[in-house]
Amino acid sequence: MCGRTACSLGAENLRRACAYRDRRGRQRQPEWIQAERYRPSYNKGPQSSGPVFLCLVQKDADSSERVLMDMRWGLVPSWFKKDDPSKMQFNTSNCRSDTMLKKSSYKGALLKGKRCVVLADGFYEWQQHSGGKQPYFIYFPQTKDAEAEEKEGDEEWRGWRLLTMAGIFDCWEPPAGGEMLYTYTIITVDASKDVSFIHHRQVRAGGGAAGQMPAILDGDEAIGKWLDFAEVPTQEAVKLIQPTENIIFHPVSTFVNSVRNNTPECLAPIELGAKKEVKATPSSKVMLGWLKNSQEGSPQKKENDLPRWTSQFIHSPSPKKTSAGILQQWLGKEGEPAAKKRKA
Repeated sequence: MCGRTACSLGAENLRRACAYRDRRGRQRQPEWIQAERYRPSYNKGPQSSGPVFLCLVQKDADSSERVLMDMRWGLVPSWFKKDDPSKMQFNTSNCRSDTMLKKSSYKGALLKGKRCVVLADGFYEWQQHSGGKQPYFIYFPQTKDAEAEEKEGDEEWRGWRLLTMAGIFDCWEPPAGGEMLYTYTIITVDASKDVSFIHHRQVRAGGGAAGQMPAILDGDEAIGKWLDFAEVPTQEAVKLIQPTENIIFHPVSTFVNSVRNNTPECLAPIELGAKKEVKATPSSKVMLGWLKNSQEGSPQKKENDLPRWTSQFIHSPSPKKTSAGILQQWLGKEGEPAAKKRKA
């Protein structure tokens, strides 16, 4: 499943990171809908709001035209009749791919083309072991030319590559009237072999493994097909929902366990066995530089919009050797990726 994410880019940088080409081949940046509602975070959980990428659903609009919108995580179906969405008796933060066309919470919205892409720096997953749970941060491999600092006037985004997860959204109107509520769910698939060891895997009835991960759309072609509800019918679009091997991960501090903690320490790499100590390597310096820079220069930023940069990243290099498996995968060795509510 996917129960925690991070998305730390400011609103303007998020636009730049989501640049795409329309049907005519023109380079475009999506427009924000109510950008002032967006709040970056290093630690987002269900019922919080997060950035979603979708195509315009207005009549006669070009369905390849994309917009950004801040929506609440946890889908509220349009048919929900009670006056308070919190009274829903089931968890809709995740939607299993093998039942999304069967369950009424998702089927109606999906068949109406309400497909979206949920944006994040990456997501967190916890590994169960005898001593408790070890959190990991999971994300796309980053290109070698990714820059920690963006140059002024540079239109092309060269920073962190966002993780793009397939989702379904819906719009709920309170029975007594009032503001429409836009919400989303993240589609999940069986965990890929590279991250399956993280999940506490149990065999469910029917023999399948219980470990799930977000359905990740890798590349603009997959994103475009998923979003283009006018040109790509549902039965064709759902073929894109597959596990991916193109992800890497590193262990992070248990500081992230509490959703109240919202600083860069949440996703900073640690060396297992060294508690919270950050390994000062060239790669980690790039990551930390990117994190710090992502908080600067956004015209949408206000005093409390972003978690403050803390001194928790200023560490001396760890005297211990790098853990031989997991952390090295994060350091750039591509090809070596080393409590629940009732479901809807």
